[in-house]
This record gives sequence, structure tokens and C-alpha cells, in this order.
Amino acid sequence: QGRATDTDVAKNLLKLLLEEYDFESERFDRDGNPIQLKSTKNEDRILFEVSYNTLEFAFAKASRIQEVEERFKNYLSIIQAILRKENHEIQGKGIHPFWAENDNSPVKYPRYEMLMQYLSMGKNMDGLHNYPEYGAFICGSQVQLDVSRENYLTVINVFNQIEAAKAYLFANSEFSDSSWDTKIARDIFWEQSMHGILQENAGVNSKDFQTEDDFFAYLNRSALFTAEREGKSYYFYPIAANEYLSQKTIEAYSISGEKTNLTPREADFKNHRSYQYQDLTTRGTVEFRSVCAQPFDRTFISTAFHLGILANLENVQKYLQETDFFKKEGRNYKQLRQKFSKKEISGSAATHV
Repeated sequence: QGRATDTDVAKNLLKLLLEEYDFESERFDRDGNPIQLKSTKNEDRILFEVSYNTLEFAFAKASRIQEVEERFKNYLSIIQAILRKENHEIQGKGIHPFWAENDNSPVKYPRYEMLMQYLSMGKNMDGLHNYPEYGAFICGSQVQLDVSRENYLTVINVFNQIEAAKAYLFANSEFSDSSWDTKIARDIFWEQSMHGILQENAGVNSKDFQTEDDFFAYLNRSALFTAEREGKSYYFYPIAANEYLSQKTIEAYSISGEKTNLTPREADFKNHRSYQYQDLTTRGTVEFRSVCAQPFDRTFISTAFHLGILANLENVQKYLQETDFFKKEGRNYKQLRQKFSKKEISGSAATHV
């Protein structure tokens, strides 16, 4: 009906799933509401992502996309039936359509409260947008695929090279509140926020990596911005990973507004999170993060696209080396993604991609 999400409806949804279906709660907010559920049948999870307006489905490993899709449809049918009794529903969009009406406060949980306050440091800073609450209303479709020590660098390079094509195929987050000429506002929200102050920390990689050392040198320039001490979460202005341990002290803030000086510790790297679109994880996967949430009838198309590229990696790598596309368009991968996510793309450019 175009009104704000009733967060009580959202909280009651997870309570009902916990009480009447095959779930157990892994996390609660400060008010005692369940905010992350785990299936008792497998490792699937349903949780609030940053705010109470966004529900994330995090699926256990599977060997076939159809396995995941079947479980998703089952969860979705249960959830939509519950929500529609309260005139609510989940929608497959890259930006919550009624974000401006919503209560975009973070979930009452330290990680999300810290993240929102950290992003608020960028409000009114030159070169950054003024929507620090964006984490409460942007929605993505992410997939992790197994990689090996032998192929992960090729995987990262190949998928980084095709970000223009992914922008063209999967854009679904046009932002009506701005004059941004893009169908993927999620890119601007990430890259022109505190997450993107160090350009190696967010978005498209600026180059191909020739060696493993080259890749890790790039990661060394990603950002640390949070640490925990005695069970409390703190945030601070981003510091490049390779400069972090050389800091004598760091001026930091707690989620209650307390200012303190922290001494860097190696253990702080456990909280390190970069926001690159091709992210190597400690689980032996690459996580692909640049696709908007898709309409429900296309939910797993981007997953199939990624898996198909990985299954044909050598052929795709060869094709990208020989294609005329980069001869005509150049290899500035960040600019190419911006070009092919514009609201209007010329016929010749569309043919190239």
C-alpha cells in the first residue's frame, strides 16, 4: 500500500517461524526478538540484514542450483502467506521501494548498530553521498562458488572483467530519489560511502592480477574500520590493512558514543571485511557480490550465470583475451561497469556487451 514496513510485523514473522516451523534461533536482538534462524534440517538460515525491513536467505552448500531454488520457494511460500495477512510481502528488488517511508534504524544488535554509525561518519563528507542508512534498504543476490589454490586468481580476474556484462544483464536498483544516471545505485551506495574511501576496499578491482603476491598486495590496501574490546564493538576512520598494526593508537567510538583510544591487535583482522565484488573468503570460495536482488521469476538466473562461467572458465578466459570488446572499450573495468549500467545505453554499446 506504499506505507512503511511495520517492523512489528517483521519481528513477529521470525517468532512465528521459530514457533511453528523447523527452525531454531541463533541470535536475538536486545529486546529478545529472534533475528537469525537456522533450519533444523540443514544449514539454511533466515535473518534480518542490517534493518528489520530486509530479510536475507542464506543457503547451505549445494551441488545443484535447483536444490537451493526448491528450498527458497518453500520458505517464500510460507513467509508470503504469513506476511500477506498483515498487508505485507517480500519483493525481489535491489532497493526497497518504500525506503523513504521506512524506519531504517539498524537491528538492535552490536554489529549492525556499529555498521550504521560507522557509515554515518561519511555524512556531508566531500565526494560521498548523504544516505548512510543505505544498508537498511539495498538488496543483493550473492553466490559463493568453490575455488582452488590453482584457479582462484583466474576466477577473480575473469569475473572482474565481465562486470560490464553483469551490469547490463542484472541491473535492478534504480534510485528514484536522485539524479544518478544508473540502474545500479547499489554501486554508488557502496563505493561513495565510508566503505569506498580506500578504493581497493569496495567495488570492481581496478586491474588484472598477474600473481598471487600482486593480489595480496591489493588486499593489503583494503580497510579495517572496526574492533572489539571486552565484548564491546568499536569503529574508527578506515585504515589500510598494511598500515594497521603500525598505528600506536587509534581514536575509536563505541556504539553508545563513547570515545576511546585503541591499541591495534593482530586479532582485529578477524573482523576485517572488504566489499570487493569478487571476494576471496576463508571458506575456500569466491563470493560474487555485484548483482542486485532479482525479480522472483529470475532469482536464480544470476546464480546460473556465475556457475556457467566457472564451469567453462578456460574457454571464457580465452574468449576475453581475444574479444574485440576490450579493444573498442578499453580495460578500465570500473568505468565499463558504470557505462553499461546507465539508464540509456546506445545501440552500438549494447551490441558490444
